Amino acid sequence: MKRFDPMEAMASIRHEFGEHGGVNMSIEASTTFTVMQAMTMPEIFHGLRGPDEGGCYLYGRHYNPTVYALAHQLAAMEATENAYCTASGISAIAATIFQLCRTGDHVVASKTIYGGSYALLHNFLPERSGEKTTFVDAGNLDEVERAFTPRTRVLYVETVANPTLEVADLPSLARIAHQHGAALVVDNTFSPLMVTPSLHGADVVVHSLTKFVSGSSDIIAGVVCGSREFISSMMDVTSGALMLLGPTMDPRVAFELSTRLPHLGVRVAEHSRRALAMAELLERAGLAVHYPGLASHPHHERLRALMNPGFGWGGLIAVDLKTLERANRFMEHLQLNEKFGFIAVSLGFTDTLMSASASSTSSEMSEEDLAHAGISPGLVRISVGITGALEQRLAQLENAVRAIR
Repeated sequence: MKRFDPMEAMASIRHEFGEHGGVNMSIEASTTFTVMQAMTMPEIFHGLRGPDEGGCYLYGRHYNPTVYALAHQLAAMEATENAYCTASGISAIAATIFQLCRTGDHVVASKTIYGGSYALLHNFLPERSGEKTTFVDAGNLDEVERAFTPRTRVLYVETVANPTLEVADLPSLARIAHQHGAALVVDNTFSPLMVTPSLHGADVVVHSLTKFVSGSSDIIAGVVCGSREFISSMMDVTSGALMLLGPTMDPRVAFELSTRLPHLGVRVAEHSRRALAMAELLERAGLAVHYPGLASHPHHERLRALMNPGFGWGGLIAVDLKTLERANRFMEHLQLNEKFGFIAVSLGFTDTLMSASASSTSSEMSEEDLAHAGISPGLVRISVGITGALEQRLAQLENAVRAIR
Protein backbone atom coordinates (compact mmCIF):
# COMPACT_ATOMS: atom_id res chain seq x y z
CA MET A 1 0.00 0.00 0.00
CA LYS A 2 1.24 3.49 -0.84
CA ARG A 3 2.37 5.43 2.23
CA PHE A 4 -0.32 7.87 3.38
CA ASP A 5 0.52 11.05 5.28
CA PRO A 6 -2.71 12.48 6.77
CA MET A 7 -1.04 15.76 7.78
CA GLU A 8 0.17 16.26 4.22
CA ALA A 9 -3.30 15.41 2.92
CA MET A 10 -4.86 18.09 5.14
CA ALA A 11 -2.26 20.62 4.10
CA SER A 12 -3.05 19.99 0.43
CA ILE A 13 -6.64 21.20 0.84
CA ARG A 14 -7.23 24.62 -0.69
CA HIS A 15 -6.59 27.19 2.02
CA GLU A 16 -9.61 29.26 3.00
CA PHE A 17 -8.39 32.82 3.50
CA GLY A 18 -10.30 35.25 5.66
CA GLU A 19 -12.80 37.69 4.17
CA HIS A 20 -10.19 40.46 4.08
CA GLY A 21 -7.20 38.28 3.24
CA GLY A 22 -6.55 36.98 6.74
CA VAL A 23 -4.34 33.91 6.99
CA ASN A 24 -7.15 32.19 8.90
CA MET A 25 -10.57 31.64 7.39
CA SER A 26 -13.42 33.87 8.48
CA ILE A 27 -16.20 32.73 10.78
CA GLU A 28 -19.48 32.69 8.85
CA ALA A 29 -21.98 33.39 11.61
CA SER A 30 -25.08 33.81 9.43
CA THR A 31 -27.89 31.35 10.00
CA THR A 32 -29.44 31.94 6.59
CA PHE A 33 -28.03 32.78 3.16
CA THR A 34 -29.12 34.94 0.25
CA VAL A 35 -29.76 33.59 -3.24
CA MET A 36 -29.43 35.97 -6.19
CA GLN A 37 -32.10 34.34 -8.36
CA ALA A 38 -35.37 33.17 -6.87
CA MET A 39 -35.32 29.81 -8.69
CA THR A 40 -32.03 28.89 -6.99
CA MET A 41 -33.86 28.25 -3.73
CA PRO A 42 -36.11 25.40 -4.95
CA GLU A 43 -33.08 23.89 -6.69
CA ILE A 44 -31.26 23.80 -3.33
CA PHE A 45 -34.25 22.17 -1.65
CA HIS A 46 -34.32 19.50 -4.37
CA GLY A 47 -30.60 18.79 -4.00
CA LEU A 48 -29.69 20.21 -7.41
CA ARG A 49 -27.59 23.04 -5.97
CA GLY A 50 -25.43 23.25 -2.88
CA PRO A 51 -21.96 24.08 -1.60
CA ASP A 52 -20.36 21.76 -4.17
CA GLU A 53 -22.89 22.54 -6.91
CA GLY A 54 -22.62 26.24 -7.54
CA GLY A 55 -21.44 27.31 -4.07
CA CYS A 56 -25.00 27.77 -2.84
CA TYR A 57 -25.85 27.76 0.86
CA LEU A 58 -29.33 27.62 2.35
CA TYR A 59 -29.47 27.54 6.15
CA GLY A 60 -26.98 26.99 8.95
CA ARG A 61 -28.44 23.63 9.99
CA HIS A 62 -27.97 22.41 6.41
CA TYR A 63 -24.48 23.66 5.48
CA ASN A 64 -22.29 26.41 6.89
CA PRO A 65 -19.17 27.55 4.98
CA THR A 66 -16.88 27.56 8.05
CA VAL A 67 -18.08 24.14 9.21
CA TYR A 68 -17.80 22.77 5.68
CA ALA A 69 -14.22 24.02 5.34
CA LEU A 70 -13.29 22.10 8.51
CA ALA A 71 -15.11 19.04 7.15
CA HIS A 72 -12.99 19.09 3.99
CA GLN A 73 -9.84 19.11 6.12
CA LEU A 74 -11.04 16.16 8.18
CA ALA A 75 -12.11 14.24 5.07
CA ALA A 76 -8.57 14.69 3.76
CA MET A 77 -7.18 13.46 7.08
CA GLU A 78 -9.33 10.32 6.87
CA ALA A 79 -8.84 9.83 3.09
CA THR A 80 -12.59 9.95 2.42
CA GLU A 81 -14.42 11.84 -0.30
CA ASN A 82 -16.38 14.03 2.07
CA ALA A 83 -17.26 14.70 5.70
CA TYR A 84 -19.53 16.79 7.84
CA CYS A 85 -19.06 18.02 11.38
CA THR A 86 -21.52 17.66 14.23
CA ALA A 87 -22.14 19.04 17.70
CA SER A 88 -20.72 15.95 19.47
CA GLY A 89 -19.14 12.58 18.86
CA ILE A 90 -22.21 10.64 19.97
CA SER A 91 -24.41 12.67 17.59
CA ALA A 92 -22.09 11.67 14.74
CA ILE A 93 -22.44 8.00 15.72
CA ALA A 94 -26.22 8.16 16.21
CA ALA A 95 -26.85 9.99 12.94
CA THR A 96 -24.70 7.48 11.06
CA ILE A 97 -26.63 4.51 12.45
CA PHE A 98 -29.96 6.21 11.76
CA GLN A 99 -28.92 6.90 8.17
CA LEU A 100 -27.79 3.34 7.49
CA CYS A 101 -30.58 1.48 9.32
CA ARG A 102 -34.35 1.30 9.10
CA THR A 103 -36.86 0.01 11.66
CA GLY A 104 -36.11 -3.61 12.45
CA ASP A 105 -32.62 -3.60 10.93
CA HIS A 106 -29.67 -5.18 12.68
CA VAL A 107 -26.19 -4.05 13.78
CA VAL A 108 -23.22 -6.21 14.71
CA ALA A 109 -20.99 -4.33 17.14
CA SER A 110 -17.86 -4.99 19.12
CA LYS A 111 -18.60 -5.90 22.73
CA THR A 112 -15.88 -3.48 23.84
CA ILE A 113 -16.79 0.08 22.88
CA TYR A 114 -17.37 3.42 24.56
CA GLY A 115 -20.18 3.21 27.12
CA GLY A 116 -22.27 5.88 25.42
CA SER A 117 -22.10 4.02 22.11
CA TYR A 118 -23.04 0.81 23.91
CA ALA A 119 -26.06 2.48 25.56
CA LEU A 120 -27.15 3.91 22.21
CA LEU A 121 -27.02 0.51 20.51
CA HIS A 122 -28.13 -1.66 23.44
CA ASN A 123 -30.83 0.51 25.03
CA PHE A 124 -31.93 3.58 23.09
CA LEU A 125 -32.25 2.39 19.49
CA PRO A 126 -34.02 -0.93 20.21
CA GLU A 127 -36.56 0.88 22.40
CA ARG A 128 -37.11 3.81 20.03
CA SER A 129 -36.64 2.41 16.52
CA GLY A 130 -36.66 -1.38 16.78
CA GLU A 131 -33.06 -1.64 15.60
CA LYS A 132 -31.31 -4.61 17.25
CA THR A 133 -27.61 -5.05 18.01
CA THR A 134 -25.60 -8.20 18.58
CA PHE A 135 -22.40 -7.59 20.53
CA VAL A 136 -19.48 -9.83 19.62
CA ASP A 137 -15.81 -10.36 20.25
CA ALA A 138 -14.56 -8.39 17.24
CA GLY A 139 -11.28 -10.28 17.41
CA ASN A 140 -13.07 -13.58 16.79
CA LEU A 141 -13.85 -13.39 13.08
CA ASP A 142 -15.94 -16.57 13.13
CA GLU A 143 -18.13 -15.09 15.88
CA VAL A 144 -18.46 -11.87 13.90
CA GLU A 145 -19.47 -13.80 10.79
CA ARG A 146 -22.06 -15.89 12.65
CA ALA A 147 -23.73 -12.79 14.08
CA PHE A 148 -24.81 -11.48 10.67
CA THR A 149 -28.43 -11.81 9.60
CA PRO A 150 -30.25 -10.82 6.41
CA ARG A 151 -31.20 -7.56 8.17
CA THR A 152 -27.64 -6.62 9.22
CA ARG A 153 -26.77 -3.21 7.81
CA VAL A 154 -23.78 -2.16 9.95
CA LEU A 155 -20.68 -3.66 11.50
CA TYR A 156 -19.54 -1.18 14.16
CA VAL A 157 -16.11 -1.22 15.82
CA GLU A 158 -13.48 1.09 17.28
CA THR A 159 -10.00 1.05 15.74
CA VAL A 160 -8.52 0.91 19.24
CA ALA A 161 -11.15 -0.22 21.73
CA ASN A 162 -12.26 1.87 24.68
CA PRO A 163 -10.98 1.08 27.28
CA THR A 164 -9.19 -2.25 26.74
CA LEU A 165 -7.06 -1.00 23.80
CA GLU A 166 -7.74 -4.05 21.67
CA VAL A 167 -7.00 -3.34 18.01
CA ALA A 168 -9.56 -4.16 15.32
CA ASP A 169 -8.54 -6.25 12.32
CA LEU A 170 -10.03 -3.71 9.93
CA PRO A 171 -9.29 -5.45 6.58
CA SER A 172 -10.83 -8.73 7.76
CA LEU A 173 -13.83 -6.99 9.31
CA ALA A 174 -14.37 -4.99 6.11
CA ARG A 175 -14.31 -8.18 4.07
CA ILE A 176 -16.96 -9.80 6.29
CA ALA A 177 -19.19 -6.70 6.28
CA HIS A 178 -19.01 -6.26 2.53
CA GLN A 179 -19.68 -9.94 1.84
CA HIS A 180 -22.99 -9.44 3.66
CA GLY A 181 -23.79 -6.11 1.99
CA ALA A 182 -23.24 -4.18 5.23
CA ALA A 183 -21.21 -1.05 5.96
CA LEU A 184 -18.16 -1.08 8.21
CA VAL A 185 -18.43 1.93 10.54
CA VAL A 186 -15.28 2.69 12.54
CA ASP A 187 -14.85 5.03 15.49
CA ASN A 188 -11.29 6.35 15.13
CA THR A 189 -11.32 8.67 18.17
CA PHE A 190 -8.43 6.89 19.94
CA SER A 191 -6.16 6.83 16.88
CA PRO A 192 -6.36 10.04 14.81
CA LEU A 193 -3.58 10.24 12.20
CA MET A 194 -2.12 6.95 13.52
CA VAL A 195 -4.56 4.82 11.51
CA THR A 196 -6.65 5.71 8.46
CA PRO A 197 -9.52 3.18 8.54
CA SER A 198 -10.83 4.01 5.06
CA LEU A 199 -7.55 2.72 3.60
CA HIS A 200 -8.30 -0.63 5.25
CA GLY A 201 -11.90 -1.00 4.09
CA ALA A 202 -13.99 1.19 6.42
CA ASP A 203 -17.02 2.78 4.73
CA VAL A 204 -17.71 5.43 7.38
CA VAL A 205 -15.31 6.87 9.96
CA VAL A 206 -16.52 8.84 12.98
CA HIS A 207 -14.65 10.83 15.60
CA SER A 208 -15.32 12.59 18.82
CA LEU A 209 -13.38 15.75 17.97
CA THR A 210 -13.74 16.62 21.65
CA LYS A 211 -10.71 14.44 22.33
CA PHE A 212 -7.34 14.57 20.54
CA VAL A 213 -8.42 16.86 17.69
CA SER A 214 -9.46 19.56 20.16
CA GLY A 215 -6.72 18.70 22.62
CA SER A 216 -7.84 21.23 25.23
CA SER A 217 -10.97 19.68 26.80
CA ASP A 218 -12.90 22.86 26.01
CA ILE A 219 -14.95 21.88 22.95
CA ILE A 220 -17.62 19.22 22.33
CA ALA A 221 -17.72 18.17 18.67
CA GLY A 222 -17.85 15.25 16.25
CA VAL A 223 -17.49 14.36 12.58
CA VAL A 224 -18.75 11.78 10.08
CA CYS A 225 -16.37 10.95 7.20
CA GLY A 226 -17.49 8.91 4.20
CA SER A 227 -18.31 8.91 0.53
CA ARG A 228 -19.70 11.98 -1.17
CA GLU A 229 -22.95 10.09 -1.74
CA PHE A 230 -23.29 9.10 1.92
CA ILE A 231 -22.61 12.57 3.31
CA SER A 232 -25.05 14.06 0.80
CA SER A 233 -27.70 11.59 1.92
CA MET A 234 -27.17 12.65 5.55
CA MET A 235 -27.71 16.30 4.57
CA ASP A 236 -30.79 15.69 2.40
CA VAL A 237 -33.54 18.13 3.42
CA THR A 238 -36.25 15.45 3.35
CA SER A 239 -34.50 12.34 4.66
CA GLY A 240 -31.04 13.19 5.99
CA ALA A 241 -30.27 12.18 9.56
CA LEU A 242 -27.91 15.08 10.15
CA MET A 243 -30.22 17.61 8.52
CA LEU A 244 -33.39 16.45 10.30
CA LEU A 245 -31.97 15.52 13.71
CA GLY A 246 -30.05 18.79 13.72
CA PRO A 247 -26.79 18.14 15.63
CA THR A 248 -25.32 21.29 14.09
CA MET A 249 -21.75 22.36 14.79
CA ASP A 250 -21.42 26.04 15.62
CA PRO A 251 -19.16 27.86 13.10
CA ARG A 252 -17.16 29.37 15.96
CA VAL A 253 -16.33 25.85 17.13
CA ALA A 254 -15.36 24.86 13.57
CA PHE A 255 -13.00 27.84 13.38
CA GLU A 256 -11.41 26.95 16.72
CA LEU A 257 -10.85 23.35 15.65
CA SER A 258 -9.41 24.36 12.28
CA THR A 259 -6.66 26.32 14.03
CA ARG A 260 -5.67 23.21 16.04
CA LEU A 261 -5.35 20.78 13.15
CA PRO A 262 -1.91 21.99 11.97
CA HIS A 263 -0.28 20.87 15.24
CA LEU A 264 -2.35 17.72 15.75
CA GLY A 265 0.46 15.54 14.42
CA VAL A 266 3.01 17.01 16.84
CA ARG A 267 0.63 16.48 19.75
CA VAL A 268 -0.31 12.90 18.83
CA ALA A 269 3.34 11.93 18.43
CA GLU A 270 4.22 13.39 21.85
CA HIS A 271 1.24 11.74 23.57
CA SER A 272 2.46 8.46 22.05
CA ARG A 273 6.11 8.95 23.02
CA ARG A 274 5.21 9.52 26.65
CA ALA A 275 2.60 6.75 26.77
CA LEU A 276 5.10 4.19 25.51
CA ALA A 277 7.64 5.18 28.19
CA MET A 278 4.98 4.95 30.92
CA ALA A 279 3.65 1.62 29.65
CA GLU A 280 7.17 0.20 29.68
CA LEU A 281 7.62 1.38 33.29
CA LEU A 282 4.34 -0.22 34.36
CA GLU A 283 5.22 -3.46 32.62
CA ARG A 284 8.64 -3.57 34.29
CA ALA A 285 6.84 -3.08 37.62
CA GLY A 286 4.91 -6.29 36.98
CA LEU A 287 1.46 -4.70 36.50
CA ALA A 288 -1.09 -5.93 33.99
CA VAL A 289 -0.70 -3.11 31.48
CA HIS A 290 -2.42 -2.90 28.10
CA TYR A 291 -0.70 -0.74 25.49
CA PRO A 292 -0.44 -1.74 21.81
CA GLY A 293 3.06 -0.26 21.57
CA LEU A 294 4.37 -3.01 23.84
CA ALA A 295 5.65 -6.13 22.09
CA SER A 296 3.70 -8.12 24.70
CA HIS A 297 0.37 -6.68 23.55
CA PRO A 298 -1.53 -9.35 21.57
CA HIS A 299 -2.34 -6.90 18.77
CA HIS A 300 1.06 -5.18 18.57
CA GLU A 301 1.84 -6.49 15.09
CA ARG A 302 -1.73 -5.89 13.92
CA LEU A 303 -1.49 -2.22 14.77
CA ARG A 304 1.96 -2.02 13.21
CA ALA A 305 0.44 -3.23 9.93
CA LEU A 306 -2.31 -0.58 10.08
CA MET A 307 -0.24 2.39 11.27
CA ASN A 308 0.77 5.50 9.41
CA PRO A 309 4.44 6.14 10.30
CA GLY A 310 5.48 8.99 12.54
CA PHE A 311 2.64 9.22 15.06
CA GLY A 312 3.50 6.43 17.49
CA TRP A 313 1.27 3.86 19.19
CA GLY A 314 -1.28 6.16 20.82
CA GLY A 315 -1.74 8.19 23.96
CA LEU A 316 -3.92 5.76 25.97
CA ILE A 317 -2.79 3.18 28.50
CA ALA A 318 -4.96 0.72 30.43
CA VAL A 319 -3.64 -0.86 33.63
CA ASP A 320 -5.66 -3.51 35.43
CA LEU A 321 -5.31 -3.17 39.21
CA LYS A 322 -8.03 -5.84 39.71
CA THR A 323 -10.11 -4.05 42.36
CA LEU A 324 -11.83 -0.68 42.43
CA GLU A 325 -10.33 0.06 45.85
CA ARG A 326 -6.79 -0.40 44.53
CA ALA A 327 -7.57 1.57 41.37
CA ASN A 328 -8.91 4.47 43.42
CA ARG A 329 -5.85 4.51 45.68
CA PHE A 330 -3.60 4.55 42.63
CA MET A 331 -5.45 7.45 40.97
CA GLU A 332 -5.80 9.45 44.18
CA HIS A 333 -2.10 9.11 44.92
CA LEU A 334 -1.23 10.29 41.41
CA GLN A 335 -3.59 13.28 41.62
CA LEU A 336 -3.23 14.37 45.25
CA ASN A 337 0.32 13.39 46.14
CA GLU A 338 2.19 13.51 42.86
CA LYS A 339 0.26 16.17 40.89
CA PHE A 340 0.61 13.75 37.98
CA GLY A 341 -2.82 14.36 36.43
CA PHE A 342 -6.54 14.53 37.10
CA ILE A 343 -9.21 11.97 37.95
CA ALA A 344 -11.62 12.85 35.17
CA VAL A 345 -13.27 11.29 32.15
CA SER A 346 -12.39 12.09 28.52
CA LEU A 347 -9.02 11.94 26.82
CA GLY A 348 -6.63 13.74 24.50
CA PHE A 349 -6.12 16.64 26.94
CA THR A 350 -2.76 18.34 27.42
CA ASP A 351 -2.72 17.04 31.01
CA THR A 352 -3.12 13.40 32.00
CA LEU A 353 -6.68 12.21 32.72
CA MET A 354 -7.45 9.02 34.67
CA SER A 355 -10.64 7.07 35.31
CA ALA A 356 -11.74 3.61 36.40
CA SER A 357 -13.74 2.70 33.31
CA ALA A 358 -16.12 0.15 34.83
CA SER A 359 -17.54 2.77 37.22
CA SER A 360 -17.36 5.73 34.82
CA THR A 361 -17.23 5.74 31.01
CA SER A 362 -18.38 2.11 30.75
CA SER A 363 -20.86 2.22 33.64
CA GLU A 364 -23.78 1.94 31.20
CA MET A 365 -22.89 -1.74 30.92
CA SER A 366 -24.10 -4.44 33.31
CA GLU A 367 -21.61 -6.37 35.44
CA GLU A 368 -22.06 -9.35 33.14
CA ASP A 369 -21.43 -7.27 30.03
CA LEU A 370 -18.39 -5.60 31.63
CA ALA A 371 -16.93 -9.02 32.37
CA HIS A 372 -17.73 -10.17 28.82
CA ALA A 373 -15.92 -7.10 27.46
CA GLY A 374 -12.88 -7.71 29.67
CA ILE A 375 -13.36 -4.54 31.74
CA SER A 376 -12.56 -5.33 35.36
CA PRO A 377 -13.58 -3.06 38.28
CA GLY A 378 -9.92 -2.12 38.72
CA LEU A 379 -9.14 -1.24 35.09
CA VAL A 380 -7.71 2.29 35.01
CA ARG A 381 -7.67 4.13 31.70
CA ILE A 382 -4.88 6.71 31.51
CA SER A 383 -4.94 9.38 28.81
CA VAL A 384 -1.32 10.48 28.89
CA GLY A 385 -0.77 14.24 28.77
CA ILE A 386 2.08 16.24 27.29
CA THR A 387 2.80 18.67 30.14
CA GLY A 388 5.79 18.53 32.48
CA ALA A 389 9.10 16.80 31.89
CA LEU A 390 8.74 13.13 31.00
CA GLU A 391 11.40 12.16 33.53
CA GLN A 392 9.39 13.89 36.27
CA ARG A 393 6.18 12.14 35.21
CA LEU A 394 7.88 8.74 35.18
CA ALA A 395 9.19 9.30 38.71
CA GLN A 396 5.69 10.26 39.88
CA LEU A 397 4.21 7.16 38.27
CA GLU A 398 6.84 4.97 39.91
CA ASN A 399 5.99 6.49 43.31
CA ALA A 400 2.32 5.65 42.79
CA VAL A 401 3.14 2.06 41.89
CA ARG A 402 5.14 1.70 45.13
CA ALA A 403 2.26 3.26 47.10
CA ILE A 404 -0.19 0.51 46.11
CA ARG A 405 2.13 -2.46 46.67
